[in-house]
Amino acid sequence: MSMDKLETGGASTIQPTFSIVAPVFNEEETLPHFYRRVIEVMEGIGDPFELILINDGSRDGSFRTMHELHTRDPRVRVIDFSRNFGHQIAISAGLDHARGAAVIIIDSDLQDPPEVIPQLIVRWQDGAEVVYAQRNRRKGETKFKLMSAAIFYRLMTRITSISIPHDTGDFRLLDRRVVDALVKMREHHRFMRGLSAWVGFRQEAVLYERQERFAGSTKYPLFKMIGFSLDAITSFSHLPLELATSFGFVLAAISLVGIVIAALLRIFTGAIVGQASTLILVLFLGGIQLIFLGIIGEYLGRIYDEVRARPLYIAREVLD
Repeated sequence: MSMDKLETGGASTIQPTFSIVAPVFNEEETLPHFYRRVIEVMEGIGDPFELILINDGSRDGSFRTMHELHTRDPRVRVIDFSRNFGHQIAISAGLDHARGAAVIIIDSDLQDPPEVIPQLIVRWQDGAEVVYAQRNRRKGETKFKLMSAAIFYRLMTRITSISIPHDTGDFRLLDRRVVDALVKMREHHRFMRGLSAWVGFRQEAVLYERQERFAGSTKYPLFKMIGFSLDAITSFSHLPLELATSFGFVLAAISLVGIVIAALLRIFTGAIVGQASTLILVLFLGGIQLIFLGIIGEYLGRIYDEVRARPLYIAREVLD
């Protein structure tokens, strides 16, 4: 591997072969253990590397711990957000600052074991440009979460034009060419595993067993998972809008048939449809209209976010 040197501010530093990007949100208890395990794995590989920690607005002592790690080990770089911008934006910030020929994205909660990284690297050295870690088992997760995740990935496969591998997260290795392509994409509502599938390149899987959280609680409760799913669907599919149009035509056809039936009944039997049924029909149609107005509003809101062209994140401090 190349060990070219970069000149920064008059000081020479070794160009890293690998960049480890890890978002951090309230992981004070886990960080020292995460750092130790990552360092052990990467030093065993032997190539120069950097560990980029992104503090995504943590409210505990996570940034203090990151600062101490940076002071003790210059291979640790820290990006401190001015507030919480979200996990996917934190990953994007890490990609922006990564200098390695290959970038490994991994969560800092130790559910994704750093010991899998060498397997990702071997696949990359064999020619793969995106190596995603695919879960063959998930410890410590509820049946509801497992079921909802399975439904989500299969739904995304059905309604989008891209093939997102099932049972994968953001734990993956990206070749420099892939990183350069992703860095150019500045959309705000980001679904990084979808974007890394969309860019193409040669993609391969490495199976692994996902672990229970080392400490703390999940950073993706139900309401966040729903929002995350909406970002994924609206980023890669127009199907909800197409459904609104199709459903409108279906209702219009049913209404036309109903008008004809009502007219015939009036002519031949003199029957008059009661107010209750009319009111129910109006409420039903009104509810359908509001649902689809909400879907259109979701897309319009995302368009508005892009048009404003605000930066993806603001860094209070960057420790290089």
